[in-house]
Amino acid sequence: MDVKDFNHKTTVKVRFHEVDMLGVCNNAVYINFFEHARLEYVKEAGLVPEGGIFSDGRLFFMVRNEINYLGHSFYDDELDVYSRVSYIKNSSFGYDHIIVRKKTGEVIVDGKGVVVFVDPKTRKSTPLTEDFIEKIKKFEHRVQILK
Repeated sequence: MDVKDFNHKTTVKVRFHEVDMLGVCNNAVYINFFEHARLEYVKEAGLVPEGGIFSDGRLFFMVRNEINYLGHSFYDDELDVYSRVSYIKNSSFGYDHIIVRKKTGEVIVDGKGVVVFVDPKTRKSTPLTEDFIEKIKKFEHRVQILK
C-alpha cells in the first residue's frame, strides 16, 4: 500500500495514556486510531445520515481487524492515518489503513478491516443500499465492486 493511493487522511497525536513505561504507543491503540479514521472517512464521504450518526437505524458491525506493526510511535508523535474503502461486496466492504509518522514519513503500521451491514431486527447481514454504494464510488474512485 502506498499513501498516494489514499484520498482520505486524518491526523492523531499519541497521548500520554496511550504509551507504556518505555514511552512506546501500546499496540492496541492503533485499532482505536483506525476506528477514529473510519468515522472521519464516513463524515467526509457524506455517509452520515441527516439526523446524525445512528439516527437512521442502520447498523454496521466491524467483523475483522488486521494490523501489521512495522515500527513504533511515541508520546506526542503526530501520526497521519490514511484510510480507504478498497472493495464492496453484497453486504460488506473493506477498509485499508496506513499510519505514518508525520515528522519522518515512516510507516508505523498498516492494516485492513471488514465492515458488515446488518439488519437491525434480525441482526443478520443484509445487502448494502445502492445509495451507500454510489456515495462510496463517488468518493473512492478506485474501489472494487465484488458483487
